[in-house]
This record gives sequence, C-alpha cells and structure tokens, in this order.
Amino acid sequence: MTGERVTRRSFLLGSAGLATTVLAGCTTPVRERVAVRPEPVVDTSIYAAMYGPKDDEQFPLPAIPYQKIDPRFYRQMVPNPTGERPGVIVVDTANHFLYLTYEDGQAMRYGVGLGRAGFEWAGRGVIQYKRQWPRWTPPDEMVARQPELEPYSIRNGGMEPGLKNPLGARAMYIFKDNEDTLYRIHGSPEWWTIGKSVSSGCVRMINQDVVDLFNRVQNGTPIVVLGSADVAAAY
Repeated sequence: MTGERVTRRSFLLGSAGLATTVLAGCTTPVRERVAVRPEPVVDTSIYAAMYGPKDDEQFPLPAIPYQKIDPRFYRQMVPNPTGERPGVIVVDTANHFLYLTYEDGQAMRYGVGLGRAGFEWAGRGVIQYKRQWPRWTPPDEMVARQPELEPYSIRNGGMEPGLKNPLGARAMYIFKDNEDTLYRIHGSPEWWTIGKSVSSGCVRMINQDVVDLFNRVQNGTPIVVLGSADVAAAY
C-alpha cells in the first residue's frame, strides 16, 4: 500500500492466496534492529470492528479496549522495513513489532509483548506447527521457579484451553534445526502488555491479532527474531 492513509480493505485483507512461511521469537533487544519509518495516518474508526468481540470462537473473545493501546501497535499494513522476502515473519524486538512480509514491499505489522531480560530467544527458525485454543504446559524450568504452576506442569497435563489460558486463542510453535525452542507466538488475554517486555520469553499478541496472523501463515513459515549480536551482524 502506497497511500498516506490505510484503508479498511488493507487492514482486513484476508489470507487467501498467501502461501507464506514465517517465524518469530521473543527477546529484549540490545539495540534497535529495524529502522521504523514515519507512522502512516490511520483511520481508527475501523478498529471498533477489528478489535470487537468474536462470537464465532470456541471461547467467544471479548472486545479489546483498543483506545487504551498506543495506535502504533494496532494491526496495519505498512511499507516493509525488514529486507526479508515475502512470506517471512520478523519480530523486531527493539520496537515491539511483528511483521509478516508481503509482495510489493509491504508488510502486515502487529504490536507484540516480549520476554524480560533473562528469558530471551533470538535467531532464525520456522513455525513447526500451530494450534487453535492450545493447552498450556509450562516447561519444568518454569515450574521449578514458580511451584504454584505445578498443577499445569507437563506431568499433570497442562492447563485447559480458555480465556484465562496464557496461550490465548492461538499458538504458533517455533523450532530451530528441528528442535523445539520452547518459544511461541501466541495470543494473550493481557492486552495491556502489548508494547512491553513482561512475559517469560514468548511473543504475545492481542487475541484478535493472533487469530488474524494464524489465518495468514502455514506450517513451515520462516521466522526471524532480532535481538542478539549474531543476528544483528547478518543485517
């Protein structure tokens, strides 16, 4: 999209015809990795529908009070600043953005929440598989740090899906070299954490946004999470 205004059609662009593969991770950056261009002028009236209730879900999603979120973190089509080919997910940890790259120099951009320092992952991988309304099974290391999570441990079968599940409405599982990184792109009921580094490592999204991204990508989608010196050296 090349105009100064973002149209409703561009924001609500469906996933048909997009055979992409992409991946993303989570980390608090050492320094800015992606040069962010000036923000486009956005007609915010479309967000009432974009972030409104979704009653067609297994667990109906409530509306998001998007007016309380910085508008730069709203889902929007923007010029692609990443340098990646179409069909790649790029997580810009410095600016708390996730990009899904398209043809014609465009990218769908989402605001994300990221991991605190000490719970980080960065690099290149793939979306190995994705799940609707997943169970949450915190890794044993997390349970050891937070014993109150024992009822949801792997040995106890994890937490049932639902509106209070930390993985939200959708999850995309990040693998590197056929190994599970234990990091995910996932929804979150905690919309107020978007644009912040507060989680234990994973890339969290507004539930309405993670449903949108889920519908646009396929298993095997490449993902790049920017954050380490090694990854920065590649750009």
